[in-house]
Amino acid sequence: MESDTTDTLSTLGRVLFGLGVALQATEDFREMDETIEYADSADVPLPEIAAPFASGMMVVGGLGTALWRFPRLATGAVATFLAVVTPTMHDFWNAEPDDKSGERLAFFGNLAMFGAALAFLRAAYNR
Repeated sequence: MESDTTDTLSTLGRVLFGLGVALQATEDFREMDETIEYADSADVPLPEIAAPFASGMMVVGGLGTALWRFPRLATGAVATFLAVVTPTMHDFWNAEPDDKSGERLAFFGNLAMFGAALAFLRAAYNR
């Protein structure tokens, strides 16, 4: 009985996490000009290529995690994205005073998602 509850909660958490990641990434596509501009301001190389690619990777990774399809690849893509983007794009410690609070919030939000992605990546390798 306890295992069924644990499995149900794990599945619910994974679906919510994956859909949240995918839906957040679709927002980047809706505002791609701003996403590219933001990546450019953080000195991302080739932002006009990197930003859409990263957003697409997050949509696919999020949906793959939610649906548990190719789970190692899906959760690995999300974890890799968050490992790279979190400290480079949301470096609140270097942000302008007006931007510091927002970048700190984004950093810690991404940090929490990175922790979840690592937990799901471990589950993918343990299945």
